[in-house]
Amino acid sequence: MIALLITQAHAVWWGVMALTIALVVSAELLNTAIESLADHLHPGRHEAIKRTKDVAAAAVLVASAGAVAVGLAFIVDQVLPMLRRWLL
Repeated sequence: MIALLITQAHAVWWGVMALTIALVVSAELLNTAIESLADHLHPGRHEAIKRTKDVAAAAVLVASAGAVAVGLAFIVDQVLPMLRRWLL
């Protein structure tokens, strides 16, 4: 958010960043809910439970990778041009 303020990013970047943050936090909350429910329903080790937890964790990883891509796009579009203006 500080980078958005410093670069005086367009409103669309604020929206993209807000949605990206919400997506990652939502994925993490869903992962936690799935893991808690699975542990409650079947406290012991079970292959289907393990697979379910792995898939839920993978969803968080995919959302996080998307957030990294958004961050890189922001750097290329907003931060690098600002740095060029400052340094030249």
